[in-house]
Amino acid sequence: MHLKNQKDFLSGLLFMVCGVSFAWGASRYSIGNAARMGPGYFPLVLGAVLTVLGVFIVFKALVFETEDGGRMGGWAWRPVGFVVLANVVFGVLIGGLASVGLPPMGLVASIFALVVIAARAGQEFRWKEVLLLALVLALGSYLTFIVLLKLQIAVWPAFVAA
Repeated sequence: MHLKNQKDFLSGLLFMVCGVSFAWGASRYSIGNAARMGPGYFPLVLGAVLTVLGVFIVFKALVFETEDGGRMGGWAWRPVGFVVLANVVFGVLIGGLASVGLPPMGLVASIFALVVIAARAGQEFRWKEVLLLALVLALGSYLTFIVLLKLQIAVWPAFVAA
């Protein structure tokens, strides 16, 4: 077995690992069928699609030659760190952290923090653009989740909404 594209091979493996993980996680829930979907239906289908996609990508990496061999470069740790940090901060802010006395900060503040932190992952950071993006995402999330879907999510920090 000779790798003809290292990037595609590793990407395909990542897709397959994620797909199998989703499908395995879905097995703990009721699957149902297409007419009456259970809570495990969507993760199972998503896992199957990701796995099949991964198989095709790995096959392509083994069969089709590329000019440079699709060599992997070094890891871009800064973007990875900021994106992971942004998601962790979003989760902590939206739900609060009782162990340190942090109340839930609501959807709007959480989205603003997420966007500002994630934007630091890029090469360029412009406050005006980042804040405009955060505003648009917060407004879109509010309209989607609160107005249209009528989900019970705190919009503002607990000390403001009280």
